[in-house]
Amino acid sequence: MATLYELLGILVTSFVLNIIPFMGPSNMLIASNAALLVNADPFTIGFLVALGSALAKSIHYGITFFVSGFLSEERRKSLDATGLKLKHWAFLALFIVAASPLPDEPVVVPLGLLKYNPIKFFISYFIGKLSIAVVGAYLGKAGQQLLAPWISEEILMVASIILTIIVTVVLLKVDISEIVRKVVKRKS
Repeated sequence: MATLYELLGILVTSFVLNIIPFMGPSNMLIASNAALLVNADPFTIGFLVALGSALAKSIHYGITFFVSGFLSEERRKSLDATGLKLKHWAFLALFIVAASPLPDEPVVVPLGLLKYNPIKFFISYFIGKLSIAVVGAYLGKAGQQLLAPWISEEILMVASIILTIIVTVVLLKVDISEIVRKVVKRKS
């Protein structure tokens, strides 16, 4: 069974990797790597990864929330009008971005500027990250069980880290929003 330090390590690692704007690796990969390293149930691992991620992005959100207080009166009124239009879709949009490999900041920062409800923000973001992190932890455990008889744990861990780096680089180099825009345009 996992020690308290290992569980805190998962939480802190997730927080640190997600506090860096636009640079964090996928939380699915963080959870799958943690599942390889820590002997804990996958749900607990996913929960801790999601919590660390949600706490980190809440700081990004909070900074933009308070920065918006320094905007001019005219700009504030414009943002408030925009906020009323987007209010109904914000929870769903945040959930989708949190549960996908899409960058979070293009949704997190505007919601902070729009002064979206902080509790709704945290709940939506956390649930989105929880859904993807739990899947990642289960995949990590399943991969470990499938490959352990043929590959040592050290090699499996190194392969997982390399895969994490490759996926992160691809996500940074590929404009996913442009790909989504092209796919939607083709279907229209």
